[in-house]
Amino acid sequence: MAGKSAVSPFATFLIIGPTCFFLGILFALFPYDYNVLWTSPVADNSTVDLRGYYFDMQENHIKFLHASPPLISRILHIVIGTGLLGFILKLYKPSEANMLFDGASLVLYMCGVSVYIANIVKGLRTVTAEMYGDSANAPQADPAKPQEGELIGREDTLRVLAASNTILALVLVGVLVLQAGQWYAQRKEAQEIEQMDKARDEKKKAREQGGSATHGNHPTLGKKKQ
Repeated sequence: MAGKSAVSPFATFLIIGPTCFFLGILFALFPYDYNVLWTSPVADNSTVDLRGYYFDMQENHIKFLHASPPLISRILHIVIGTGLLGFILKLYKPSEANMLFDGASLVLYMCGVSVYIANIVKGLRTVTAEMYGDSANAPQADPAKPQEGELIGREDTLRVLAASNTILALVLVGVLVLQAGQWYAQRKEAQEIEQMDKARDEKKKAREQGGSATHGNHPTLGKKKQ
């Protein structure tokens, strides 16, 4: 148990560190996603298309991210693996608290990884290649081959990417909430155990004092002392 408690803080650090790292990345993307997904400022001049301006800004930013050096993606994947390593360490010979909190955290973490692979990575490639449903770069449908799915338009693609970032942020916040809940539950449990031990020691001490007082007032022992 002592070895497990010694590993747990380090494993928790391996989980919280990558989670906060990803939340920082998503926070940096939020100014682009906000004006695309939620609202767009109203232009004072009717000739200025702010809506298209923010879509262009997000598209250019996504292309810039996707064109980043391979080192960036490798660091990102290493950080993802670091979080998984933390879960493996915490779930090795798990306690009941580990199964509840860390198990649920791992489920959310894997949901985030799935969103990253299925939506974000695919969206980055789509935006970089400009393979929108309403684009000239979109592949022509072959009637002889079954179609797996239809390509969506440019604005919808950018909105899906922005929504995926928001979903991923909520999932990662859920991981932090569960880890904080586990810390609070373990802290309360330790306090209750400490109070129980203290009450038991006080009762034991009271019994010992009561026994010694009874032993000193015993009539037979009093005669022997005389």
